[in-house]
Amino acid sequence: MASFRKSLALNFASSSGATAIQFLVTLVIARILSPAEVGIYSIAVVLVNIAHVFRDFGVSTYLQREDVLTEGKVRSAIGVAYAIAGAIAVTLLICSSRMALYFGHAEIRPVMQILAVTFLFIPFSSVALALLLRDFDARGIALGTLLGTLAHTATSLALALAGFGATSLAWANLANVVATGLCYLWLRPANMYYLPRLGDVGGIVRFGSGALFANLVKSINDALPDLVLGKLGSAQQVGLVSRANSTVHLFLYIAGSAMTFGSQAYLARAHHDQQPLEPILYRAIALVTAIGWPMLAVTAVAADEVIVGLYGKIWLSASPAVVPLALMTAIELVFHYKVAAFNAIGRPYLASIPQIVTVVARVALAVALFSGTIASFGWALMLATLATAPVWLVLQRQYLGCRIGALARHLFPSAILALVTGALTWLGLALADALEIASPIMRLLLLAAPVSLAWLGLLRMFSHPLHAELQLILRNLRPRHWRLGPRPAKLG
Repeated sequence: MASFRKSLALNFASSSGATAIQFLVTLVIARILSPAEVGIYSIAVVLVNIAHVFRDFGVSTYLQREDVLTEGKVRSAIGVAYAIAGAIAVTLLICSSRMALYFGHAEIRPVMQILAVTFLFIPFSSVALALLLRDFDARGIALGTLLGTLAHTATSLALALAGFGATSLAWANLANVVATGLCYLWLRPANMYYLPRLGDVGGIVRFGSGALFANLVKSINDALPDLVLGKLGSAQQVGLVSRANSTVHLFLYIAGSAMTFGSQAYLARAHHDQQPLEPILYRAIALVTAIGWPMLAVTAVAADEVIVGLYGKIWLSASPAVVPLALMTAIELVFHYKVAAFNAIGRPYLASIPQIVTVVARVALAVALFSGTIASFGWALMLATLATAPVWLVLQRQYLGCRIGALARHLFPSAILALVTGALTWLGLALADALEIASPIMRLLLLAAPVSLAWLGLLRMFSHPLHAELQLILRNLRPRHWRLGPRPAKLG
């Protein structure tokens, strides 16, 4: 457990550093590219993300959860990855013109074509990354993340400033994949083989077919907001909702990699060792929501300040969508680890059931509730997620043993944390109004100390497991001579 914590801490440090760099780049890009250009890229990338589901075919998950991994299984896995990635690249190149015509934006075509080329390089990094995650090799992942982030940063900024528009982000994505793949090629993880074979594809196909369907439905579900709004509304509205969504997901951007690091392999090992997954999932969700829910509450209450402070006044029109999207994300965090858990027990197809419900609900509610504003569209997405929650609860009770009452008890402290931090944020902004503080950054800084202290105090009052984890981290960060311990006996 100690070694896993060290790997988790290293992964969090590296991913947080990469996220900070990407976030700063996003702030700069937001001041270079227009909302319409960001919307063009968003529409293209969600179309490509659907293709990513077929590209993976559950290969990464299969390699992480397999009990015994042989050379034949790895070679077969990378053979499947090569074949599918090449086929998808060709398909996207062919379909790029039709997609641009369908959405009425010719700029989508070159963006899709660049992203299609990216697929040819992905297998070199995706299989290696799965093996690194299986072994909790945070150092190798950190190095790949660093090189990929630097390549993405340099490319996106240089091309955006040169006037490449939406394609600058696509070229940056390609540079990221190539740099990461070259890094993993140099590292050559244990059990990594690049020469493919198709002799042991049976297990991959059996597992991958279930995972493929679940991932396909999830990808469609994730793509629907941009696609539906792109059809019902405008590219500018897609860009605004995308910006509101990225604002809401700041927590996931910062801690997302650490939240998911090794979770698939960890749950799979626990299942293979016949350990119950229920207590592991309760603790994981309690930790995630104790951080995520208060951050979402602060973001929802201070939406104007966060958006203007980070992205500039040009994006203020995205603010009305923040509250419903924050509520949607809060619901999603409750079921954050359920897909990994279903994969761990060898039932990946179960995750597709609630996702199908969400797809149907999103389309129906978007058509029924969209009134031409991004706020109405955001509330449609939130209600669709809420409608799916009972399905998740039933499945996790039946297959994972997670009872609704026990889950509610573990979520109760997180709910109090969110309510208190949200209320303090509202009071802090009212005080800023009384003091006539206009700067968004200064208004947010006024909130930082009281909200953080209240959050830490409540964690201690509830004896929350996150409080114990934070204490452990602080102890490990202290210099050794600061730590209390038995003094050596004096000689003589």
